Amino acid sequence: MVTATDSETTGTSRGGGVLGQVQYWLAVIFIVGWTGVVCGGLGVQFGTWDYPCPLCMLQRYFMMLAALGGAYIVRKAMTGTMVRRDYMMGWGLAIVACFGGGFTAWRQTMLHILPGDKGYGGAVLGLHLYVWAFVLFIAAITTIGVVLAFSHETASETIPTTGPHRGIGMLAIGFLGLVIAINLVATFFLEGFHWVLPDDPACYQLLHDLGILDGGCVLPADH
Repeated sequence: MVTATDSETTGTSRGGGVLGQVQYWLAVIFIVGWTGVVCGGLGVQFGTWDYPCPLCMLQRYFMMLAALGGAYIVRKAMTGTMVRRDYMMGWGLAIVACFGGGFTAWRQTMLHILPGDKGYGGAVLGLHLYVWAFVLFIAAITTIGVVLAFSHETASETIPTTGPHRGIGMLAIGFLGLVIAINLVATFFLEGFHWVLPDDPACYQLLHDLGILDGGCVLPADH
């Protein structure tokens, strides 16, 4: 007869020490990593005037949603006590976000897969941003799967609430919040007072809607 262990009945893990905090630090890396990737997209947008298309923006949203999965784990850890469902909730959200983002990136890649198609936007190290996004989403799902396979050893039930754990965690969450706010503003500038973003944005429509700039920007017909 198989009986449940104490950790299984209480919903917590016995993992401890440095190894037991692997999932916590992975969550921090998840926040900073995805937020950094979004910052890279913003850098391309503002640095090279390469306006993101709707599929590009969807990939950003999924990246930020994945980062929010990590943020959930980090925020819960700040209480000092973690249970299995906290880890599962955060990683579950991250996996769903990465799957959605990966599918979106795959879709955009397939739109430009035919020989002779130059793709949308510029390239980084020979690959377009949406191809890099696809690679990163798949890599993120794989990483989460590997860590969860050893969840008993990597998911501690107790996380320090002071020192670098809290400080770095707060900085990571703050970084994510700032970038989310910047993206909201950037999207508003792109769409202006319209419900949709054009397939091939040519300007910051809000500046035209407010009469600051004239001409040179055409949106699809309103529905």
